[in-house]
Amino acid sequence: MKQLPCPICSTRNLSEFLYYGVRRDMPDPNTCTDAQWTDYLFNRAGSAGVKQEWWCHLPCNTWFLLERDTRTDEILGLAASVEERK
Repeated sequence: MKQLPCPICSTRNLSEFLYYGVRRDMPDPNTCTDAQWTDYLFNRAGSAGVKQEWWCHLPCNTWFLLERDTRTDEILGLAASVEERK
């Protein structure tokens, strides 16, 4: 079975996790155009490659960013948290 790293509980089975999607930067809703906001809401770049994805480990309710190569399905590790990136 596939396993993912939880930052709190260490490596666990995939069945314990919820996938939320790829991390994307949100445009400033006060300054962006309607076209930019619509593009953010409805369009996704589906290209293969290294992505940062939102995951939740359900037993401990911990949300985190996981870096994964979607071409090979290889887990590259935990990405820096949003607070660390600022």
